Amino acid sequence: MSVNIDSMYQQIILDHYKHPNHRGELADFDAEVHHVNPTCGDEVTLRVRVADGEIADLGWTGEGCSISQASTSVMSDLVVGSSVTDALQLQEKFLQLMQSQGHNDLTEDETEALEDAIAFEGVSKYPARVKCALLGWMAMKSAVASATGAGDKP
Repeated sequence: MSVNIDSMYQQIILDHYKHPNHRGELADFDAEVHHVNPTCGDEVTLRVRVADGEIADLGWTGEGCSISQASTSVMSDLVVGSSVTDALQLQEKFLQLMQSQGHNDLTEDETEALEDAIAFEGVSKYPARVKCALLGWMAMKSAVASATGAGDKP
């Protein structure tokens, strides 16, 4: 990755950290989850409302490092208004990116679908920080499963 790309990615992360999207408690919601990263203490409480197979709204509160908070902001931007299926596929792609250890093998289309989330590609080189980046994404996955009853199936 070139230095220009690195600094652009750092700027995206800082912007989302300083001006997070969908941050705040959602009053009308179908499910709420609270996730904590025990290795560093980052935490997020996420509420989701699902309607007609779509993530109609999502709100979150949390505290922690810039990576966990910015990643949750980026995730919320990407999934609000999308179908549950698309949101969960995006979560899988982000997980794949985070497990790549800096060797992104996503297709160009998959990379484009991640939009600002691709800024976290460099985090995959630092195993201790991967859980930070995944915190909000895993919370969204859990909340959607709870809201849709997907977690109730054997």
